[in-house]
Amino acid sequence: MEFVAIATELVFGFFALFLLTKILGKTQITQITTFDFISALVLGELVGNAVFDVKMGVEKILFTVVIWGMLIYLLEFITQKWRRTRGILEGAPSMVIHKGKIIRDQLKKNKLDMNQLQHLLRAKGAFSIREVEYAVLETDGTISVLKKSEFDKPTRNDLNILSSPATIPYTIIVDGEVVSENLKEAGFDEKWLQQQLLAYSVEDAKDVFYAEWDQNNGLFVQKY
Repeated sequence: MEFVAIATELVFGFFALFLLTKILGKTQITQITTFDFISALVLGELVGNAVFDVKMGVEKILFTVVIWGMLIYLLEFITQKWRRTRGILEGAPSMVIHKGKIIRDQLKKNKLDMNQLQHLLRAKGAFSIREVEYAVLETDGTISVLKKSEFDKPTRNDLNILSSPATIPYTIIVDGEVVSENLKEAGFDEKWLQQQLLAYSVEDAKDVFYAEWDQNNGLFVQKY
């Protein structure tokens, strides 16, 4: 009977975890944050201990999964509802290379040394720092690289085309909320943004799902 009880609890725990992952949404393993990874480990440990504890029953396994799932769901709801909480709860990307210059303060802040940075850059096909114009360390530990124009594939030198300075796009609006710091960094203000949005038949930034500005291509706007 003890083996039957363990089997029953194990099957129930399996389907409970499966259902929970469906409810919380799909996330690729390479895109999860450190907190997501730890949460998954803790949840698995809770269910594992509950399954092999003779004092635990199916109802306690269900209780464990539901409570932990509610906490994770609440955190996801908060980060999706209020943009300003994302930097605190999920972390924020860090610019580690800006206009070809390594930002040492950002490396120290993210506990990243030069060997690790070079490893991440090589994984993106950049075998020399001199090839990189911008590099951003993402919240999941991966790095995004924008190479200098002369090192693009195919290179401009190969095609005998004059090189032009590489530019990085600025995220101006996310989820209907203006990202003021990016707007200011791009050299504009909200009055300018309002005028630009009118060209897209948008009267309020709250009606915009996503907008970005790039020096070469101008403003891109996607409405809800």
